[in-house]
Amino acid sequence: THPTYKTSYPPHDPLLLNCFQAASHRTALIMAHASALIASPMTTRAAVKVQLRAPVSRVLTTRPVRKARVVGRAMHRCMAAGTDEEDIALLEKMLERAKERAATAAVSAAPADTGDYSGASFNIQTFNAISPVGLQKFPTGKYKVSGEVSELDDQPMSIMLRSHKLQVEEVAPTVRCIARCGAGTNNIPVDKMTELGIPVFNTPGANANAVKELVVCSLLLASRGIMEGHNHVNTVINPEEGHDYAKVSKRIEADKKFFVGQEITGKTLGVIGLGQIGARVVEAALALGMKVIGYDPALSLDAALMLPGDRIQRVDDLSDLLKGSDYISVHVPYIPGVTHHLLNAETLRLCKPGVHLLNFARGEIVDGEVLKGLYDSGAMTGKYISDFSDPFLMGHPRHLVLPHLGASTAEAEENSAAMAAETIKSFLESGSIRHSVNFPAVKLPMVNGAIEARLCIVNKNLPGVLGNITTFLGDNNINIAQQINSSRGDIAYTVIDMSEVPSDPETLQADLAAKCEGIISSRFLSDPFNTHLGKPGTFFNVTWDETNN
Repeated sequence: THPTYKTSYPPHDPLLLNCFQAASHRTALIMAHASALIASPMTTRAAVKVQLRAPVSRVLTTRPVRKARVVGRAMHRCMAAGTDEEDIALLEKMLERAKERAATAAVSAAPADTGDYSGASFNIQTFNAISPVGLQKFPTGKYKVSGEVSELDDQPMSIMLRSHKLQVEEVAPTVRCIARCGAGTNNIPVDKMTELGIPVFNTPGANANAVKELVVCSLLLASRGIMEGHNHVNTVINPEEGHDYAKVSKRIEADKKFFVGQEITGKTLGVIGLGQIGARVVEAALALGMKVIGYDPALSLDAALMLPGDRIQRVDDLSDLLKGSDYISVHVPYIPGVTHHLLNAETLRLCKPGVHLLNFARGEIVDGEVLKGLYDSGAMTGKYISDFSDPFLMGHPRHLVLPHLGASTAEAEENSAAMAAETIKSFLESGSIRHSVNFPAVKLPMVNGAIEARLCIVNKNLPGVLGNITTFLGDNNINIAQQINSSRGDIAYTVIDMSEVPSDPETLQADLAAKCEGIISSRFLSDPFNTHLGKPGTFFNVTWDETNN
């Protein structure tokens, strides 16, 4: 990328095309490859000078107005000094470097090393297109990943998805967990999965930066009439002035008065929800010179530590934020009965008339019918920017709707997929739970750096179940080396390390489920890739599967 011209030099550059048309075939060939070399992200200016000689390298440092003249001189000198042999050598060097770059990319994209393992695999079913960067976290051979069950070695043990609306009938009894590559889990029947003893994971924070950047963009869109001005040029000025350059230029200057905006520096941004995304929005707004009011009644300790406490005004009453904000950005999950229509008739009337609303969380958090009435009556004059449509604001001039772009960056998709893959691996191989929306966070350290005999039990959160489990194990002469138990709502999860590997894990699990009321499922874990104990995921007992069948 040329620092002055501020663009790359692709082969379709108009000035280079003019040179191609006026030059011999031989020179055009040289210049085409010179352009490709210059545009390559792996090429430095020094490399260009070495391979293309000084005449052509001068294109890199020439001012835009002189580019065509310098290209012509470079072509002339190349024709005078070059030979067919030199051309061939140059092309061979470029081909060699291209092969080297391809080899390097292949190595960096290679899945994790699997060593000498050649046994059965954990089977992961995917819905949607999942980033290959994330899928590479699954070691080839030890994990089989496919969107088609028929292409897996056996029935799926985990499901990985993005936006697919998962149906209960798509979840086989063999599924141990479900991971959503993203923060929201509205597309997964979480309550039913909890009932079936299946943890649902998400990837909090993986797309936070992407959403934050879109919020910053929307602050400017709300303030400066950018989209309206762009549409005015294309749909009004150009047609009315017959696409005449001189007339259009004059009209653009004259019509700027219709789109006078305001600067965001010194204005107050209210941030509702101070989690991974909200905290980043706070930092960005402060960096832009804004004042920030934050509200989050469920703020965790980890999230609180991310906040610049001395530079943000935190309030305990949402009304204080609404009354004092020039802009309001929403970053809370959608929870029916809790955050449904959080911005409603009562709360919206507390806002400043010109407040701008930014919603990249969930559409249902804003009452669109009430908001439309306030806009139409003139009670509110700001804009509402979201990446969700609203049935009452369809086509409304104050509602700027974007495609659902919040997490739609390559980096966010890669981060989300990688985090989901690591979470699935940890759960399948060690029983650890993190980033779950329906299960408690549980991690039991390994004894001597390995898992020898671990029992992971999902049960209803009822009195006496844990006691019954430990009593059963004692009656079967099984010593408990260590254990951890935690619960969340109606579900409890217990991880027990036994001192020795039981002689028949499968029978042990079946007897445990039969004699201890409230158990939903259990898994026996050891070294998952030690084939003498069975293939990965062999010992999985599900009580509800027998009931349903």
